[in-house]
Amino acid sequence: MMSFLPQYPFTANPLLLFGLLLLAGLIGGEIAKRVLFAPRIVGYVLTGIGLGAGGAGLLDAKLVREAWIFVEIALGLILFELGRRLDFTWLRRDRWLAATGLIESALSFAFVFFVLTWLDVGLLYSAVAAAIGIATSPAVVMVVAQDLKSEGQVTERALYLTAMNSVIAYVTATMLLFWIHHEYRADLVTVLLHPAYLLAGSAVLGCVAAVIAIQLARRLGKSGRGHLVLMLALIAATIGAARMLGLQVVLVLLVFGVLSRNLDRRHDLMPFDTGPIGQVFVVVLFVVSGAIPQLDDLRTGGVLALVYVLARFAGKSLGVMSLTYFSGVRRGAAGLLCLALTPMSALAIAMVQDTRNLYPEFGARLAAIVLSAVLILQILGPVLVQFAFRRAGEAAEEKA
Repeated sequence: MMSFLPQYPFTANPLLLFGLLLLAGLIGGEIAKRVLFAPRIVGYVLTGIGLGAGGAGLLDAKLVREAWIFVEIALGLILFELGRRLDFTWLRRDRWLAATGLIESALSFAFVFFVLTWLDVGLLYSAVAAAIGIATSPAVVMVVAQDLKSEGQVTERALYLTAMNSVIAYVTATMLLFWIHHEYRADLVTVLLHPAYLLAGSAVLGCVAAVIAIQLARRLGKSGRGHLVLMLALIAATIGAARMLGLQVVLVLLVFGVLSRNLDRRHDLMPFDTGPIGQVFVVVLFVVSGAIPQLDDLRTGGVLALVYVLARFAGKSLGVMSLTYFSGVRRGAAGLLCLALTPMSALAIAMVQDTRNLYPEFGARLAAIVLSAVLILQILGPVLVQFAFRRAGEAAEEKA
């Protein structure tokens, strides 16, 4: 009787979930901006925490998995744009900047690894957690820079170093898969070939996507709208191909962005701004990212989280402060650059998820170490980046 009516309990579909997350995040972002005078990102993250398993429990693990595709699209847009900022010509002219990226990545890894092993965390867990700690959140740095319309020495170097340490973090974590596979007694073929497949395959797919983008852009001509649609389509297709082939989505998209800039000798690809479309996905990105780390993670790994955050900041700061003078950074700007490299967010979560998908037991313990630090730096990081860009005098007044 009345079988045409929907069955209770109702089942949320991805489109309804997307809309509700977007609406909740938008409200949370405006409250953070107008009441707390904090970046809107903080409001998005706090909304996710409130909706997640550690809060109201409305955004559970199943819904997070369904929403993850929106996170990957948002990360894809951000990572592609970040990769396009990495100009090899500038790095060849300013080799001290490249050296700074390498040193700050190496020291952040070393400091975190040393402190965690000193606190009796296992060597393998410490190494993987330290590799994840190399990465600065591209989403936070990019979005805060865009919101503030920030331009200048600190902003540009922060974006360059973020791109560099994101690549280094993923390569390092992927190389550590040799050790993880060996620890869990995987067969010799898996131990030797799986990390190599991930690195080589991700690089090849990113290169193929870049070549296709340049060739299609050349045939489209100088059409700004056409190039925007082209790049959105290629980013979505590249994410799908990476998932289908079992490759590193983040690494593929960074390679795609970097090579689409540096292989485009004739400047066929026009600069494009995703504008409101990108903003929609960014809101969902941070709401979902906020829902994944739980307050229980912070209670379980509270001391480790604090030590992790401080060791990571110390390593990055020492690396930046030691070489930025030679790179022509003005007096006082190096400290602000250190603050701008503080955030961890969706990228670190994605790296933990990748490990958890391979070995759930290992990933669960790794999450207890890393996600508690991510929970802190998702809230503190955007505030520090905003302060750094404003203090550097590079932020224009944001339009209402």
